[in-house]
Amino acid sequence: MKSFLSGSCLLFFTLTSLFAQKLETVFEKSDGKETGTYLETIQFYSALAQQSPYISISEVGETDSGHPLHLVVFDADKNFDLNAARAKGKTIILINNGIHPGEPDGVEASAMLLRNYASNKKLRAELKDITLAIIPLYNIGGALNRNEHSRANQNGPVSYGFRGNARNYDLNRDFIKADSKNARAFYQIYQKVQPDVFIDTHVSNGADYQYSITHLATQHDKIGGDMGDYLHQVFTPDLEKKMVEKKSEITPYVNVFNTTPDAEGISQFMDYPRYSTGYTAMFNTLGFMIETHMLKPFDVRVEATYNFLESVLELAKRDGKKIQQLHHAYELKPGSRHFLDWKMDKDSPEMITFKGYEGEMIDSKFTGKQRLFYDRNKPFTREIPYYTNFTGTTEVIVPKAYIIPQGWHEVIDRLKWNNVSFSRFQSDTTINVEAYRIQDYKTAKMVYEGHYRHSGVELSTSKETIDFRKGDYIFYINQPAARFLVETLEPQAPDSYFSWNFFDTILQQKEHFSPYVFEDIAAELLQKDPNLKEALKRKKKEDSDFAENSYQQLNFIYEHSPYYEEAHMNYPVYRLVD
Repeated sequence: MKSFLSGSCLLFFTLTSLFAQKLETVFEKSDGKETGTYLETIQFYSALAQQSPYISISEVGETDSGHPLHLVVFDADKNFDLNAARAKGKTIILINNGIHPGEPDGVEASAMLLRNYASNKKLRAELKDITLAIIPLYNIGGALNRNEHSRANQNGPVSYGFRGNARNYDLNRDFIKADSKNARAFYQIYQKVQPDVFIDTHVSNGADYQYSITHLATQHDKIGGDMGDYLHQVFTPDLEKKMVEKKSEITPYVNVFNTTPDAEGISQFMDYPRYSTGYTAMFNTLGFMIETHMLKPFDVRVEATYNFLESVLELAKRDGKKIQQLHHAYELKPGSRHFLDWKMDKDSPEMITFKGYEGEMIDSKFTGKQRLFYDRNKPFTREIPYYTNFTGTTEVIVPKAYIIPQGWHEVIDRLKWNNVSFSRFQSDTTINVEAYRIQDYKTAKMVYEGHYRHSGVELSTSKETIDFRKGDYIFYINQPAARFLVETLEPQAPDSYFSWNFFDTILQQKEHFSPYVFEDIAAELLQKDPNLKEALKRKKKEDSDFAENSYQQLNFIYEHSPYYEEAHMNYPVYRLVD
């Protein structure tokens, strides 16, 4: 390779042993122009595991492609028992690659990183207190769907995989709904590894600027507590300094469309639980998603990714005990308050130094309209606002437990897949609980990843005495998965199971009435219930349309009568509170 054999990357050859030089990636063999296929990637790791006693490779679960996921583990003690590594006090890092196979920088960087550290005694000693786990290629179906054109904005490699998986899901939107087998296999890996640090590797779309790589740290206010403070005030700044030293300067992710980053500044990406680092944040894992810059050459992007991964290893070596302590310190307690949603604080941006290119609107030769043009002959360095602070908007008081009737098996299964602890009623049981009723909600008009999502949920809350059956499930909050429980089971949360349509059957009324039959029943009900009669009178007085609509009046009486079905709009997850 030519462009890749510069600067810090000379280490690839000066620090590796003879066998490592012989075992080359497709990237290296092609002089930094190509990325390996799924089969070539797994063959590389398999060969590496055969040659190195410090590396293991195993199959985990199944993906929508029919192929299993692979988990590769490096351990300097040659012990690949993750529980033993935790017991020994090792910091565990998990790297996920190829969630979008058209963005293969991490696929190549991880393979070379693992080979170099496994094969060189000096580097290997740096990881004596770290266990490194790698998913070589997550979206196998997308990797098998190889092409040369789907990444229209991207500068290499020659060919690559497709963003959608074997069922055309974007897997980086699937970490809660788990429609794909890939997500379920990932759950197995994540719950087995239980990483202290998680990294997901990507390539960006968007603006043009001088940096070859950007980062999306887990939003620090959302993850909260001491972990949020450490991530924002210590880990991220120190990581940025290390990247400068390695000549791969990094900046926060640039998330603007059809404007320049310096026009109004940039904002931190809110990683909701549907995204990989949003998912890992629910288990208080320090998370990073990296985005190399699509317009930079492939070899430059891979080098930047390598430098990032190596920098994380160096910080984990320095702060491993601290990171582990923070990882396991945060817990939700019954009666505490927890924010479910967040909004950007526009009043308190941080000013950061940003290296960009001057942008202007010029006439398009294609449309004749105005288009954005970045002039790379006009680089600049200037201070811009970075909106990195968020405030909570939707708050809930954490219950002691959630109770779910056993018939809601799709939700219960997803909780089980995530290692959520539970117990089951041993006999029919009557309990006083807090219940929700769905008063209003909005449903998206466009499909999103196979779902018409709900939002804007409005609830009423009541204390109810509910008869539960033998075998119904109770999920207590006092467990590591507490935040996962709250953020999936509270219906107003942006990525709740309700928002992803798992409870839609309660939104449809199953029984109705015939007006000519119910007229006489309604009259009898009003005669027996003066409060209902007064409520009807008040409603007619307040709503003229209602007063003129006989069916609406009958329906009002029906909905306030014993004939109205109990399930309609009643949320079938119950809160056990003190």
